[in-house]
Amino acid sequence: MSSTSLSLRVAIVGAGPAGIYAGNLLANAVAAREGNGKVEIDLFESLPAPYGLIRYGVAPDHPRIKGIVNSLHEMLDAFPDEDAARRTIRFIGNVEVGRDISLDELRERYHAVILATGAIRDAALDIPGVDLPGSYGAADFVAWFDGHPDVARTWPLEASSVAVIGNGNVALDVARVLAKHAVDLRTTEIPDNVLAGLESSAVTDVHVFGRRGPADIKFTPIELRELGEVNDVDIVLHDEDFDGVDPASATNNQLKVMLRTLNSWRDRPAGTASRRLHLHFWHAPVEIAGDGKVESIRFERTRTDAEGALVRTGEFHDYDVQAVYRAVGYYGTRVVDAPFDEARGVIPNEGGRVDGEPGLYATGWIKRGPVGLIGHTKSDALETITNLVADAEAGLLGAPTSEEDVLDVLDASGTEYTTWDGWLALDAHERALGESHVHTRERVKVVPREEQVSVSRDAQSESALVR
Repeated sequence: MSSTSLSLRVAIVGAGPAGIYAGNLLANAVAAREGNGKVEIDLFESLPAPYGLIRYGVAPDHPRIKGIVNSLHEMLDAFPDEDAARRTIRFIGNVEVGRDISLDELRERYHAVILATGAIRDAALDIPGVDLPGSYGAADFVAWFDGHPDVARTWPLEASSVAVIGNGNVALDVARVLAKHAVDLRTTEIPDNVLAGLESSAVTDVHVFGRRGPADIKFTPIELRELGEVNDVDIVLHDEDFDGVDPASATNNQLKVMLRTLNSWRDRPAGTASRRLHLHFWHAPVEIAGDGKVESIRFERTRTDAEGALVRTGEFHDYDVQAVYRAVGYYGTRVVDAPFDEARGVIPNEGGRVDGEPGLYATGWIKRGPVGLIGHTKSDALETITNLVADAEAGLLGAPTSEEDVLDVLDASGTEYTTWDGWLALDAHERALGESHVHTRERVKVVPREEQVSVSRDAQSESALVR
């Protein structure tokens, strides 16, 4: 490491895995240097609580994935209790950049700003009927069942037959939550309003459609295997979708495992479960139809040509469904006054350096698009931080032009921001609610934003803020 003294003040916008990994990697990079390096990092989040899509984008019956929160917590809680003043990373929640404070105000107070806002909106699906009532974006449904504070508390679940478009893990999460009996979710951290909604669901059949074949699925083996373990739900597959599919010819071990799993389900005898989950392949959506609401969906069969390109066959199939969930990908969350590529839904950048904006960086899905798993987010953050440190060493980062603490700016505007101490209080409050719940749980998630803020700020007022 260079022995050049390095003193940095950095803002990170977004407290999901991408932002937290970036902050942790930056803190470690500066700490590992020889000399008297120092970095102060402020981590801004538009929601009152940290963790982003880990808290609001992972199905409640996936405690293994949510266990990642433990490692993220450790990164932000390096100096708890009496050593709080030594924390390198300061969490500032319930603050939306572009609404509560401008990007320019941040850039005046920090050597660098890293945008890690991720992607929480659904990508568009351009087919007729996509806007009919009963056609939903998967991201909206996930936000509902994960208790996002900015979505409605109820969700229409009158459909008995449902289509889910997509062949990735989000599609599986949506399909599994729709097909699963609510009683089997009672011990998870699912919000009570969501549990009540699912208990009244009329669903009997969930159809999952992918454009390509079984050898091109984007699931992970664990996600797929869990699908076959759902109580009182039969998996239905169709032999014509598996012509020429041989697990032995899979391009990697993960795919080989998944194809074997699918084949094992094909060999099962017909079931008698009260609900069914149908997996369809080689189906490209063509049109959603209905008189004032979703009543059916049409697909065209597909195949691959000699070069492996997907082509349409001219063979159409209609399915009677009363709801459609579109899990065809996410679209980036832009930051007011930051460059944005509308076509790709990302901030234009090279290696995390935002095009034409010295001192401005990007990481995570807003940098590269909504692809890859959480592990990819960490390696992606490493590239951005490596370039930021190199720019700092080369003297390419301008010094802050204002010494005013950003918390003073937020206080002056009356912004009810939350802090790490506030999150610890909210976390403890949710865990206490879980312990006393009629169905004992690890936690009961507080949904209303105002309640989250109230619990957090009550605790903040009882302790000295980290300034």
